[in-house]
Amino acid sequence: MADVVESAVESPEAAQPNAISPLCLCEQYVRVTEGAALTAARWLGRADQEAAELDAAEAMRRVLNDFPINGRVVIGSSEDQSPLLVGETIGAGGEEVDLALDPLEGRGVVARGGNGAMAMIAVGERGSLLNLPDMYMRKIAVGPRARGSIDLLKPMAENVNAIADAFGRRPNDITTIVLDRPRHHDLIEDIRASGARIKLIQDGTVTASISAAIRGTNDHLAVGIGGTRQAVMSAAALRCLGGEVQAQLWPTSRSEIEAARDVGIDDPTRVFTTEELAPGEVIVAATGVSNGDLLRGVRFLADSARTHSLVMCTRCNWVRFTDGIHFFARERREEVRLLGY
Repeated sequence: MADVVESAVESPEAAQPNAISPLCLCEQYVRVTEGAALTAARWLGRADQEAAELDAAEAMRRVLNDFPINGRVVIGSSEDQSPLLVGETIGAGGEEVDLALDPLEGRGVVARGGNGAMAMIAVGERGSLLNLPDMYMRKIAVGPRARGSIDLLKPMAENVNAIADAFGRRPNDITTIVLDRPRHHDLIEDIRASGARIKLIQDGTVTASISAAIRGTNDHLAVGIGGTRQAVMSAAALRCLGGEVQAQLWPTSRSEIEAARDVGIDDPTRVFTTEELAPGEVIVAATGVSNGDLLRGVRFLADSARTHSLVMCTRCNWVRFTDGIHFFARERREEVRLLGY
């Protein structure tokens, strides 16, 4: 017995299997999305989505430049003028990581002055985040309760019934989030035939996937055709939340099939799982730009601004909602207020 006690004292990790390293930077990454959100929010309703995204990208890059990482951008922008080009190395030097960056998820929403836009970053171990060609993917995403119940290759009605069973509800109690696009006409009709409710969104498929995995939003399923970037970032977020994503390339030309083969995907009909899209330890941070069901948008006050963020980390095994107040000057005229006042 004494030997057992000594062993436990000498190896605190054995007594605390969930002990975490103090070196994890997950809480610091929210500074990246806060910087992008504070900048992008200034463009709300100004009908210039390109300028809003560019400003947010520049703000995100400024913060990342000082981070103690050696970050490689695997998901970013293909625009030549963007400061977040795919393949670039960002950071002040340190741990080698992969970066998936979306400085303005829902840029069209911001241009129109709508709801649900956010800034987002996903961080993985070097070589972990799946590098896919820029093309369409069809995907289906659910939260922990319905994990294991979905199958992208099955009819929509079967998936809706399986999700309803997982929640102990009827199909017409299930809410499905779908991007409002002409390409989803048949999908929407199939969902209606299944009896499920539908929430149509204009932009923000990553936000939709996260919303489907968090209780209290009254969303249960996100489905449809979006970009490969959004699929990988959705997978990273749902890894943290315990949800599930299934995704399949949706090429629209022979050149896109060839692009998939160039990165090692010989079968374009292959269905990717959550772990295949974002394996290993991942960190995800997001900050609201405009108000949504998941995050509140940036609120500008006299000499400060308030942000609402979400930080998730598989290594630390936590999900945190963060309320931040950012002062614009050292001499402050405003008092700090409790949330909701």
